[in-house]
Amino acid sequence: MSAPPAAPASPPDFSFRSIAIPAFGPSLLFGLGEGAILPIIPLMARELGGSVPMAALIVTLIGLGSLLSNIPASLITMRWGERGAIVAAGLWSAVGMALCVFTGHLALFALGCFMVGMSQAVYNLARQSYMTEAVPLHYRARALSTLGGVMRIGMFIGPFLGAAAVHAFGLPGAFGVGIAGVLAAAALGSRVPDLPVPPPPPGQAAPAATSIASMLRDHRRTFLTLGLGVTLLSAVRASRQVVIPLWADHLMLAPAVASLVYGLAGGIDMLVFYPAGKLMDLKGRRWVAVPSMVIMGLGMLAMPFTAGFNTLLVAALAIGFGNGIGSGLIMTLGADHSPRHGRAHFLGVWRLMADIGSSSGPALLSFLAGALSLGWGIAAIGLVAFAAAGVLAHFIPARVPR
Repeated sequence: MSAPPAAPASPPDFSFRSIAIPAFGPSLLFGLGEGAILPIIPLMARELGGSVPMAALIVTLIGLGSLLSNIPASLITMRWGERGAIVAAGLWSAVGMALCVFTGHLALFALGCFMVGMSQAVYNLARQSYMTEAVPLHYRARALSTLGGVMRIGMFIGPFLGAAAVHAFGLPGAFGVGIAGVLAAAALGSRVPDLPVPPPPPGQAAPAATSIASMLRDHRRTFLTLGLGVTLLSAVRASRQVVIPLWADHLMLAPAVASLVYGLAGGIDMLVFYPAGKLMDLKGRRWVAVPSMVIMGLGMLAMPFTAGFNTLLVAALAIGFGNGIGSGLIMTLGADHSPRHGRAHFLGVWRLMADIGSSSGPALLSFLAGALSLGWGIAAIGLVAFAAAGVLAHFIPARVPR
């Protein structure tokens, strides 16, 4: 009986240091730029005469712009390449932010926010596609987890820089920080080296161009199985951003206390992305995907039973930890299952499914909170997390991809 094939050795000549600045630097700057403006958008909308519901609607236009631009983002990446798409996304985001600053009309301000969302889709797909090609498979989860973690660090730092700029220059100051951040990301992204196009195997012609329709047909089973798990996972992740402040308000905690709880949960979120990525590379994606959803589900189910700061903090930290270990998980699963030819199209559909989940989670929470109660709505999101854990446990391969 022949021995089973040994796992391939990790490439000895690869170093994260070689891609740190061109790959991770733009993500930090892009996250910083967008993080600086996000808390200020509803305030600017109100200053321009919008009502509170209108201000909330304008904030959702960022997510809507990303959702509707995932498929066009794949076309842009296929046409211009990853480096061109990263640069274009930074420039387009800067134009959208400038429109927000220099207009006095609420409709144009809303258009600028929609443009920022569009740039998110292009940038996120291009950076994921680039890292999938540039990093050896043995390091893929670590690289993509770090990519997601660095973006979160930028989103965490951005509001503090934006607040300092607002204190000095008023609300437009935050957009100045945002524009500087995304333009710096575009400038650094322009230095990303082009990836070599692999030649076709000997004796074979170059593959024909892949369409979105053929991609959906060829990979429909992956989208309908593992893609469903990713949609559920995204719904839980997006809901966590709403759950903590809403339940803190329900407990009648001071806004500063609610912000502290949210910030501490975000802090633990940023501390665990690299160890989780290493675990995925060594043991398999399932070892992180399932615990991530189970821990978040338990935190969600526990939250309606919290009665004060201490118990709320414990539940929030559990949710933050579960979310943190899943950093880069969606990108890693998409990279694992994407084909070499037509990868941008596959990832465009993959990110579309994730964005559908991100939009559906808070909507479900809102509906159940209105129809039943906030506690029942949060508990339902916890059950969605368990459903996601079940789907991911069933459909993620047990072994590390080779």
